[in-house]
Parts: sequence; structure tokens; C-alpha cells
Amino acid sequence: MKYITNTYVLWVAKVFIGLIFVLSGIEKIADPSGFSDAIANYKLMPNFIINFFAISIPWIELVCGILLIFNQNIKENAFIYISLMSIFTIMVLIAVLRGLDIDCGCFGTQNVQAVGITKIIENLALIFLAVYVFIYNDKSTHKVS
Repeated sequence: MKYITNTYVLWVAKVFIGLIFVLSGIEKIADPSGFSDAIANYKLMPNFIINFFAISIPWIELVCGILLIFNQNIKENAFIYISLMSIFTIMVLIAVLRGLDIDCGCFGTQNVQAVGITKIIENLALIFLAVYVFIYNDKSTHKVS
């Protein structure tokens, strides 16, 4: 149990999930049109709202990731991370169930990753890690400011 609440283990988890969001956000910010196309490929929302999400989600990811890395507002940012990753996972699951052969859009257009069970498992692992950070951050054994 002492390893679960170890500050350094928690720090590694925060930095890892934070970096995932920072890298993902930067790639999407660099190519909003490509990310917009990736969102449209899921065929889950009307066209008039896709550009709003294509522009806002990457910035949310970037800020959330940076704040996690710098150990700021951990519970709030872990919750945002869990929420977004849950939505992304549901979208990928729906695409898989519908038989769509599309890029997940996870890291922009430069890093093409197809939707599939592997992507769902990856996302679930990241959600699990963020839940761990959310639950155990306040219970760490060696507090570091």
C-alpha cells in the first residue's frame, strides 16, 4: 500500500498523463482543420459544432496537461482528464461498433492511429491512471510542494 501513496509514483503518473495531453493538444492546435476532419469522421455531431470542439478541446488538453505536470489543481485537472478521456473512449467504441475504419484523431494528423480495441484499452489504462491520481493525490506519504 505504501507504493500506491508514494509521492514519486504519483508524480510520475501526473507527469505521464500530463505529457500525453500536452503532446496531443499541441498536435491538434497545430492543425485544427485536420482535427476538425477527424471529429467529423466519427459522424456523431452536427457540422456546425465540430469547429468549436476542434478549436477548444486541444487548448483544454494543453492547459490541463501543463497544470498536471506542474502539480497545480490536481483533483480538478484529473477530473477534466478523466471526463475527456471517457468521452474519447466512448466515441472510439461507437466507431468500432459501427465498423468505421477511421483515424482516432488522438494526436492530430501527424500520428495516425486507427480506432479499435487497442485504442480503447490504451484509453482505459489512461483513465485508470488518472483515477489513481484523483483518488490518491491527497493521500501521498511524502508531500512535496
